[in-house]
Amino acid sequence: MKKYLIPILSIFLATSCINYNTDSGFSDEDKEQGSTEGNDVRMWLTTQSKVYMLKEQPIEYSNDITDLVVRLEPSVTHQTIDGFGGGLTGSSAYLLKQMSTEARAKALKDLFDPKEGAGLESLRLCIGASDFSMDLYTYCDKEGIENFAIPEIDKRDLLPVLKEILTINQNIKLIASPWSPPAWMKSSGKLNHGTLKGAEVYDDYATYFVKYIQAMKAEGITIDAITLQNEADFESGVHPSMKMSWEEQAEIIGKHLGPKFRENGITTKILILDHNFDIYDYAINVLGDPVASQYIHGTAFHGYAGKPSAINAVKTAFPDKSIYETELSGGGWNTGSEMETMFYYLTDFLVPCIQNGSSNYMMFNIALNSQHGPVTPGGVFCEDCRGIVTIDGDTYKRELEYYLLGHFAKVCRSGAKMIGTSFTGTLPDGATATAFSNPDGSRGLVIVNQSGNNINLTVKDQTTGKRFVYTVPNAAVASFLLK
Repeated sequence: MKKYLIPILSIFLATSCINYNTDSGFSDEDKEQGSTEGNDVRMWLTTQSKVYMLKEQPIEYSNDITDLVVRLEPSVTHQTIDGFGGGLTGSSAYLLKQMSTEARAKALKDLFDPKEGAGLESLRLCIGASDFSMDLYTYCDKEGIENFAIPEIDKRDLLPVLKEILTINQNIKLIASPWSPPAWMKSSGKLNHGTLKGAEVYDDYATYFVKYIQAMKAEGITIDAITLQNEADFESGVHPSMKMSWEEQAEIIGKHLGPKFRENGITTKILILDHNFDIYDYAINVLGDPVASQYIHGTAFHGYAGKPSAINAVKTAFPDKSIYETELSGGGWNTGSEMETMFYYLTDFLVPCIQNGSSNYMMFNIALNSQHGPVTPGGVFCEDCRGIVTIDGDTYKRELEYYLLGHFAKVCRSGAKMIGTSFTGTLPDGATATAFSNPDGSRGLVIVNQSGNNINLTVKDQTTGKRFVYTVPNAAVASFLLK
């Protein structure tokens, strides 16, 4: 990951995927149709004042209809959502593993339980060491791909913690990424910086992924997707990293990785780029290779440079390919207050990513300690990164990332579809509405209100006719689950 500075807060969001109806008043249909009978709605609220922090609140079932009606349109469907979450790095796994059994169970339930916790359902794994690991290693440190094996350090920390998480929620989707191939495959001869040696190691590198997926499967762990290289256009002198050109990525996928997956019956998705929005043309170039493109499921983005509007450029060029957001870290460089920063991430990243077509949204480390580590031996790259939770011994603290992810994860489950919204009246500038239809038939709705005023609204499900009334405070995010 790369650090960046958050500028002075400007709460602005282009909501190109929301269908606005600016007719004044409310329609005869809204007056005459809809019912509060048999309603089952749950609601969670967070306010910038911190009076409420993902706190469940009562709902008013009123037959009144407000000037603003938000209609959920389940017949208008967009992308499938895999979930919201973060990176289970080596450091995160270590901190969780060091907790007592009871303390770890409580922390994991708070993070991943869909009923009693935030319900995170998207995790990114490191294939070997990253910039947050307890050692420098890959899954094949000894030269020769036949020497591939799950490292002891991951058997000690990662696998037990991951298996415990999967007992809490089996629907979690796993994306795995290498920060570096084995050193013997690289021009640098070490995990830091460099490139692949050349075409002579492409086949071995493709086999590396096949063996990884098979080894994890033998452990009872299904890898939903892989990326070929974390941050493919960046290299570091202090932690595992490597540059990989788009031409290399296309050749490896088209001539080696894709055919090997097909030969071995592997259905794990192949994602490309895994780097910042500002170099979206890299993804367009790879997807433009017809041999590689047939094997590619989609593009993975990071949020350290550029804007989520880049998603539209890729979706426009290749509408049949999916988009994922796989990394963005919070940290000490955030300039606003804690809650200002939370709303910044919501309005400038999470909401536009989903509304522009991303199938998930992930922050970085699931857990770090209060010293912003542990960092990988060999040099500090990010000295003030922040985890979704902060763990010290058996205690943990929910950070702002927990709340912004939790507001979506509570009401949008893995396998949900983003659905359309329409309005009678006008949703004020500075407010957004994002809606979902879950696999169990429930609907999710997240309202982020930075308009400067409270918003009194009626929410109505166009399929069931169910409705309710709620006033969303200014400087607040409200999540609703309609059953």
